[in-house]
Order: sequence, then C-alpha cells, then structure tokens
Amino acid sequence: MKYLIFPVVAILLWGCSNRVPEGRQTDRIPLVYPDYNDVTIPPNIAPLRFAMTNPLEEAYAVFSTGSFSETVKASKGEFKISESAWKNILKKAVGQCITVTITAKAKDGEAEKYLPLKINVSKEPIDPYIAYRLIEPGYELWNEMGIYQRNLENFEQRPILENRLTDKNCMNCHSFCMQNPDLALFHVRAKHAGTILVNGKKIEKLNTKTPETISNLVYPSWHPSGKFVAFSVNSTKQSFHTNDPNRIEVFDEASDVVVYDVEKHEIVTDSLIFSTSVFETFPTFSPDGKTLYFCSAEAQPMPQSFRDVRYSLCSIAFDAENRCFGDRIDTLYRADAENKSVSFPRVSPNGKFLVFTLSAYGNFSIWHKDADLYIVDLQTKTTQPLDVLNSDDVESYHSWSSNSHWLVFSSRRLDGLYTRPFFAYIDDRGKASKPFLLPQKNTEYYTSLMKSFNIPEFITGKVGARTSDLAAKIKNDKGIDLTFAK
Repeated sequence: MKYLIFPVVAILLWGCSNRVPEGRQTDRIPLVYPDYNDVTIPPNIAPLRFAMTNPLEEAYAVFSTGSFSETVKASKGEFKISESAWKNILKKAVGQCITVTITAKAKDGEAEKYLPLKINVSKEPIDPYIAYRLIEPGYELWNEMGIYQRNLENFEQRPILENRLTDKNCMNCHSFCMQNPDLALFHVRAKHAGTILVNGKKIEKLNTKTPETISNLVYPSWHPSGKFVAFSVNSTKQSFHTNDPNRIEVFDEASDVVVYDVEKHEIVTDSLIFSTSVFETFPTFSPDGKTLYFCSAEAQPMPQSFRDVRYSLCSIAFDAENRCFGDRIDTLYRADAENKSVSFPRVSPNGKFLVFTLSAYGNFSIWHKDADLYIVDLQTKTTQPLDVLNSDDVESYHSWSSNSHWLVFSSRRLDGLYTRPFFAYIDDRGKASKPFLLPQKNTEYYTSLMKSFNIPEFITGKVGARTSDLAAKIKNDKGIDLTFAK
C-alpha cells in the first residue's frame, strides 16, 4: 500500500496546480469587471481583483512583467491575486506595465486564450489613504452613516467616526489641510450640532452661526498655513422631480463666502464675496494661499428660476497676514458665455492645474447626469474637458493627491444610483489616463453595497484622532461661539 502513496499525491498535486491549459488563441480582449484594461495605476495600490463577465467552468490569469510571472486560478469566477504576489509584481513593473493573459473555458465550450490586458504602472506613488463618507442616497432622511479612512495599499477600512456613537445625527463636509490627516474638520448637524476641528490631539467644537451670516459655515477649504479656512454660508433647499433624469434638485436661495480665523475664532469677509445680488459658493484656496477661487452666479428668484442659475469660476486675492482681500474679482470661466455652470473647483498642490465639475445649470451637480470634469491650465488659462474621465452619467466631487499626479473622483457610471470612487493618473501636462475603480477584496463588493462614497479626499496617513474622543467632544461639549469681525 505504501508504494501507491506517491502516485496518488502526485495526481492530487497536479489537479490542484496552477498549470495553464492550452487554449485556442482569440483576437479578443477579455471583458472583465471591474474594467482594469489599459489603466494606469500607482506602484503602491492594493491588488486589482476582477472577474470575467461571462460564466466560466475554469479560468487562469497569468500576470507578467519582464521575466517575472504569477499564475492565478479563478475561484468562483474571480481572479484574486494575493497581496504578497501583487506587491512583488508591482515592484518589478514600476515605470513599465503588467500584462494579464487569461485562458478560460466556458461551460460546454473549449478553452480560449485571450489577448492580454495591459496595466500601466506609474513611477509616482499615490497618497496611502483616502477618507470618505458612506451614506445611503436617501435624500432628506438618514439612519446609519460614517466617515471612514481606507488604506489604498491594502483593503483595510476603518471608521474615523460613525453616527451610531453620536445619537444618529448627520455628519458631513470632512476636509483636510494639504492632505494632512491630523489637521481636519467636519460638520455635525441636527442633534449635538457644531463643527469639529482637529489639530493633532486638540479637538474643538465650534458654533459657527453668527447674527451676520445666513447659516452655519458649510463648504470648506483650508488655507495652506492651517490658520484659516474658507467657507461658504448657504441657505439651501431641496426639491424632487417627478419626470426628469435628474431626480433631485439642491439649490441655494442665498449664499456668501467667508474666511474663518482658526486662532482668533473670527469670521472675516469682504463685500465683493458677501452680497445679496450674487450667489457665491464652493471656495477653494490656491496652494500658496494667495488666491481664493469660488463659484459665482447672479442671484435669481428661487426656486422658480433654478434652471437659469449658472455659476462662473472666479477668484480674488487674499492676504493672510492682514486678513484682507483684493479689490477686484477675476473670472477664469464665464458661465454665460458657454451656457454652463461650474461647481467643486479644486487646485492641484503644485499650483499648475484646477479641476472643476461642469453641468447645465446650478451648483449641486452630484445628481446632474450631464455633469463632467474639466481642467484649467492656470498658466495658460485654457480649459479642456477631461474626456477620458467622463461618462454618460454623473462625475462630480474630486480631490488631488499631494504630489499632484493622482485625482480621485466620484462617479455614478456603474449603475446611475450610487457614487463610487475612481482614480486617474494626471501627467505633467495635465493629461489624464483611463480611470480605475477603487480595488476591493471581492469583486461583488460594489454590487452588494447599498451606500454611496461621498467626498473622497486624499490624506497622507492615518487619522490620529480617536473615535471615542471625537464622539465625546460632539456629545458633551457646548462649543465655542464664533464672532464676525467688523
């Protein structure tokens, strides 16, 4: 009997091996989900795991770069390369590409060998984390939500804060100073309302409504010094369409732009960005802190004229030392000339480019199916659509990595309902590469997750503030009252 052991073991090992069978060569690229063919990825991204879109009996994928290769057998239709094998192949592919050759046998069919998928690997890394809110697209009501941080180099997701710890209130508009995970803020609405500002181990709760402003502070942008934060103040309303591709309409009845002095707990502004005749919103500082960009539209009677409101991209000088503004408004993109409307301007950290969302009207473009991403060269002042990033559905919120080579943006292209995070490489000329979906451990993750990724923001490390400390500050602190500087 002992003489039969070795042959039996050999047969078992052969049956469990990753030996790729011979297959008939085809002239087709395999259809895989997520679509990772011809994308550009950073050298420090989590494994790209995917599945064929058609049912298979057996399939193999050979990941190759140079003389190195790794064979992965599909399990339940998924190609799940291990983290260790993926890291090894990424190291060897920096500045080059990975090819993925799939041989697959469909049920009741012969094995076929497809043309290889191509995955380009850039030399520039990506910031190791992003932060985002997960929320059901429930419009007016919510139940469970949270702000989370995801390690982009693996599949680890951890909560920064979940509202189950703060009596189910709303939390939104998380923002970081120059991608710094330890200098941040977010708002808490409804019960325990306030703005939470985190500076290292110091946590403050702010009461941001003043007699002079129309609302609490809303959409934020940090000054690079960390000493100021630009905000809009907005009187916002929401309505629902019964017969329109854009299900929801969010609009401002009034809005202004202000700057918050972090050290003095004061709000400063100027009549040029604080007036009843103009809607001003979505401020964002330049990386040198000397320019404040924002969206501006002529005030209209609302809601009856919501389709007539179109925002231009404007800017004003800012002097941080004297807390004062320039004496004129400059316009980079004039809405009335193009019959379009700008939202979400964001400047690259190297100061070379600005990306904004463009749609037919209004400023809350996350439900506008025509919303696309555009890029401005701030040296030549030329504007171009980022066609390779845009789809037939919504592209909206976006943010830059600290090295100005990666953009993360929200898109509803997968199903028209939920926003998902996509990443794209941006070269030195502002040209974008084909975007890729945030990798997950399992390919069915996005089809089973009934929450949207909201406000994806790059951060250079893990947020240090403890969840318990944030929750305690929200629930137990009365907050610091802000003043409006005369």
